[in-house]
Amino acid sequence: MNRLRLEASIVEIGTLRYTPAGLPVIDVTLAHEGTAEEAGVARQVEFSIPAVAIGPMSAKVMALGLEKPAQWAGFLAKKHRNSRTLVFHITALQAFEKDC
Repeated sequence: MNRLRLEASIVEIGTLRYTPAGLPVIDVTLAHEGTAEEAGVARQVEFSIPAVAIGPMSAKVMALGLEKPAQWAGFLAKKHRNSRTLVFHITALQAFEKDC
């Protein structure tokens, strides 16, 4: 199973482009900051990950805008067929208000 869920914010938004089939595509960079438990110890976790939204999901991603926290779901795949770089393919998102 290849599924990824995380809470993150968009820190970079690329230019909207289209596939040869006419589907809209938007590339973004997501950033996450939080804690996770590992071996019974809380660990501070910070990272950014390249992500892509294709089709109707691209409009939802663009509407969210920069720096707004959301819960993201999707899967990981190679950037290109022969690439070693992974990209998070966004299949769902839910925006939420961050607790102050």
